[in-house]
Amino acid sequence: MWLQLTIMNTVLNPGTNRRAFLRGCLLTTAALWTPGVFAEELARTPRQTEGPFYPDRLPLDTDNDLLLINDSLTPAVGTVTHLSGRVVGPSGEPVRNAVVEIWEADINGAYIHTQSINAARRDKNFQGYGRFLTGSSGEYYFRTIKPAGYAGRTPHIHFAVLKGSRRLLTTQLYVKGEPRNNTDPVLRGIRDPRARESVIVDFKALSNSRVGELTASFPIVLGFTPEDPEPSLGRPGRGPS
Repeated sequence: MWLQLTIMNTVLNPGTNRRAFLRGCLLTTAALWTPGVFAEELARTPRQTEGPFYPDRLPLDTDNDLLLINDSLTPAVGTVTHLSGRVVGPSGEPVRNAVVEIWEADINGAYIHTQSINAARRDKNFQGYGRFLTGSSGEYYFRTIKPAGYAGRTPHIHFAVLKGSRRLLTTQLYVKGEPRNNTDPVLRGIRDPRARESVIVDFKALSNSRVGELTASFPIVLGFTPEDPEPSLGRPGRGPS
């Protein structure tokens, strides 16, 4: 509710500074989560391929608002989505000061990678990549678009979690109720039903939004904490995007 009130304040007061709005969403998202330790281990977020289109040239603007590049007045095309969650360890302990990266195709199915499929039609107003430093309870927040499918793949958003120079997790988020989920080779590659369900996210209508905005929550559970022995370095093997 607090996050929705912050969002609605911006909708009703369009003069609100964009970056001040994003800072406000961070505070309200943090308030939604109370750190705690669970009696049992949580379902760990499954690892997935990075794909071939992690940006080979990062955009000049790499903040958590993918809809506007720097202070441009022209937003990206797509259904506005407020995407938030927490990064926690296997017992629910928050992972603070971790960098969460996301990258996804625009409404035309084009990534910001120079070799992306459909690059000629890329939405120049879509940032395509963003990152966020988790807060005290492991929270993160992005403003982006509802993902679009392309080249035979179901709609998805790529995620990576980093701590210092280490990448702790690479995974993908999917849209609940999307028919193409049933035939997507990457999603179907997750054999454990509980793990597969953990990356399928419900995109819900934002109450009282005048432009049909959505909210989505994607909690990320790491299989280890930054204090555990260091995992293998480098990015995982590339595969379907």
